Amino acid sequence: MAIDRSAHEQDFESPDITRLREDLALALRAAAYHGLSEGVCNHFSVEIPDQSGRFLLNPRGLLWEEVHTDDIVMVDSTGEKLAGRHPVEPTAMHIHAAIHQIAGKACVLHTHMPYATALTMTRARSLDTTLSQNAMRFHGRLVADHDYNGLALGAAEGERIAIAMQGADIVFLGNHGVVVCSSRMDYAYEDLYFLERACQMEIHARASGHPLAPVDPAIAERVCAEVDSERLQSTLFFEALRRQLK
Repeated sequence: MAIDRSAHEQDFESPDITRLREDLALALRAAAYHGLSEGVCNHFSVEIPDQSGRFLLNPRGLLWEEVHTDDIVMVDSTGEKLAGRHPVEPTAMHIHAAIHQIAGKACVLHTHMPYATALTMTRARSLDTTLSQNAMRFHGRLVADHDYNGLALGAAEGERIAIAMQGADIVFLGNHGVVVCSSRMDYAYEDLYFLERACQMEIHARASGHPLAPVDPAIAERVCAEVDSERLQSTLFFEALRRQLK
């Protein structure tokens, strides 16, 4: 079936999708600002909420700090570019399309950010959510995928990762990186930011050589619920970044 590009391009310029493009571009610039990017690799995506299977993605070859609203591209579930002025990196599709489709996540942020990725290299593969307060916000919300299979160069690997998530918001990919998901970009970005901070704190604490002092898991569970009840903080943080990173 021929793709009606004009219809997709009209949607692409609509106020609602333009706002999604703005938020996606802002999240990418913020990640660069906070030291969470890696060259021109890794991708953030957000689905278009009309059950069309389309989603927005950062383009191939741009540093995240360069990305603005007009640089975002729109693709379908097969990786076909529907709108936007830049090319799409094919490998970006394998993880993101599968997580949108199989795991049902609206926002998908994949990074190789340093401290979180360092923990994927340990036997635990993941963050201890009973240590810092920042880590407790993720208690019961993350899983570790222990199986490293090389670069995600095919759809099968993306599908495997999406299934391994078991519905969790966050997956630590063994020897690879992390994926953070949410229903909203402001929530997803704040989680990404605090995940890296929590991983940094754990690594520093372990490096000190002093015995660690985890809390009771019931307390970590309560803190996670408390953070979830204060999600206005996520929005305020994201809007502060919008003011700062124009």
